[in-house]
Amino acid sequence: MSDTVSNTVESARAKLEQTLDAIDERLDVKKQASELTHRVKSSYESNPVPWIIGATAAAVAVVGLVAWAIFSDD
Repeated sequence: MSDTVSNTVESARAKLEQTLDAIDERLDVKKQASELTHRVKSSYESNPVPWIIGATAAAVAVVGLVAWAIFSDD
């Protein structure tokens, strides 16, 4: 009987350890940022056109906002 309880406790501890490791991995900001940087670089290297279009659109938006702020009557 104590063997069964011991096995159950060990199984629960192992599951808890796996869960805590998974939570720790997801909350590791440095690792997540590194992974995101790697995915972005990989995406840009495989197809840079959408990135160039997005950067151009952002630049046009910023220039438009600056021009609007300068030339508005407010």
